[in-house]
Amino acid sequence: MVDLENTLFMLPGPVKIHPRVLRVMSMPALPHRSPEFSKINEEIRDLLRYAFQVDDDYHVAVFSGSGTSGLEAVISGILNKEDSVLCIINGKFGERLYEICNIYANAHPLEIPWGQAPTLDAVEEIIEKYEVTAIALCHNETSTGMTNPAEEIGRIAKEHDLIYILDGITSVGGIELYPKEWGVDAIVLGSQKCLAAPAGLAAVAISDRAYQRIGEGRTYYLDLKKHIDKIEKGDTPYTPAIPLFLAFKEALLMLKEEGIEKRWERNKMLATMLRSAVKALGLQLFPEEKFASNTVTAIRYPKGIEDKEFRGILKEELGVIVAGGQSIVKGKIFRIGHMGICSEVDIMATISAIEYALLRLGYEFEAGAGVGEAIKVLSTWRMHNEQGMQKV
Repeated sequence: MVDLENTLFMLPGPVKIHPRVLRVMSMPALPHRSPEFSKINEEIRDLLRYAFQVDDDYHVAVFSGSGTSGLEAVISGILNKEDSVLCIINGKFGERLYEICNIYANAHPLEIPWGQAPTLDAVEEIIEKYEVTAIALCHNETSTGMTNPAEEIGRIAKEHDLIYILDGITSVGGIELYPKEWGVDAIVLGSQKCLAAPAGLAAVAISDRAYQRIGEGRTYYLDLKKHIDKIEKGDTPYTPAIPLFLAFKEALLMLKEEGIEKRWERNKMLATMLRSAVKALGLQLFPEEKFASNTVTAIRYPKGIEDKEFRGILKEELGVIVAGGQSIVKGKIFRIGHMGICSEVDIMATISAIEYALLRLGYEFEAGAGVGEAIKVLSTWRMHNEQGMQKV
């Protein structure tokens, strides 16, 4: 039996949670219609603008629900059946975005092989063909371990004056992102991803022009305008998941204390360590490396290595939990999350565990090769940072 309190939790979300964040959920019950909770909501509102890297030109809101609830609130709120929406599909969560858009608007898919990025010409072609009024994109596709070119697609959205919706569930707080500069009108995050809070909350940031488009009566609980207007007053329209709000605030505080640019940089370093180890072990990334994500890495299984056996050894013998593939890549890849409060020690331990499992299953490579390359990356990174600090 695996001791879940003593495991290395390396999923691409939910991720491990800092004890500081866990502790605040043990607070005594708090009335959600109280001055105390109103103050917490106001703090969350301001901290969210920092996490999203937006100013007062954007409206924010929090939903008691997973990231998907935030996506549905945004799409149902600012789109309607007259809207023609381009949805880029190159992974499981691009598919989900398309499915939601198709309920509330007229969605047109741009389907690309999983793990590959869309060409800008293909995006332009769909826009012209269907007189598109909006673009919906999953910024960081965790199913394939790749980051889509959101900034470049944002330029196209700006040129055509299109509403731009971004699924930022595994990018906000983890990957460089500037919604206003990129022309993003609506962006969604999930609490259990880059912020390292418990699962169960979604947050959104909406541009003022998108706010002006919000229709009334399209949904009840997920009414986007109600949630935005209420948090502006430090309130919520319905009973929120209070312990999760407390934990969310603490995780947002930790992000600000660390500094979002430093977290972006740390995630980049962890991703580089892992990618270097993958190459040293003779393994292959699933996506093209140019588009490889800094918050989750997807790795192809070498011939003869079975998913169930490999991940079983990691979990049962070493207490390391990683994710498998989804849908059409199930059994073909495994995925490692390195976002939130993931550390260099976590990455080193994970690489060591991968080497052990591969050896147990008969895969031939030079033992220690992956760990050695990761150490080189970490050492170089540290030296570079120390030199930079000395110059300052």
